Amino acid sequence: MNIYTIGFTKKNAKTFFDLIRDSKVERLIDVRLNNISQLAGFAKKDDLKFFLKELCNAEYLHAPSLAPTKFLLDSYKNGSITWQNYEDEFFDLMSARRIEREFTSRELNNSCLLCSEHEPHFCHRRIVVDYLNKTTNLNMSVTHLY
Repeated sequence: MNIYTIGFTKKNAKTFFDLIRDSKVERLIDVRLNNISQLAGFAKKDDLKFFLKELCNAEYLHAPSLAPTKFLLDSYKNGSITWQNYEDEFFDLMSARRIEREFTSRELNNSCLLCSEHEPHFCHRRIVVDYLNKTTNLNMSVTHLY
């Protein structure tokens, strides 16, 4: 099973949609709490949904259950918890939410998790894939699109 991740910062619209299209992504799963971000106009939910369909023949799905809480994210950003604490707490949150029951393998295969962070190393989208690989038998092969 193939799954992709992408962040929209440090990318213009052409680069972003070329990466999605060239990877043959079938569904973009938006894992942001706030999908009406002002960081990039093309990444707002309504624009994103339109461009994905028109340019990439891909679906759009907002999945806030795959996002950290605002409190957890703010705690990491303001330095009151370490990255390791953030990962551990987010892992526990996904477990409590039972996210592994939310999506079928068909919905996840050839999908791409979207967040704002350019690289996945310190982004929750990587933790989502790690969690799903540890709690399911999906055996997802992940490709981070840059």
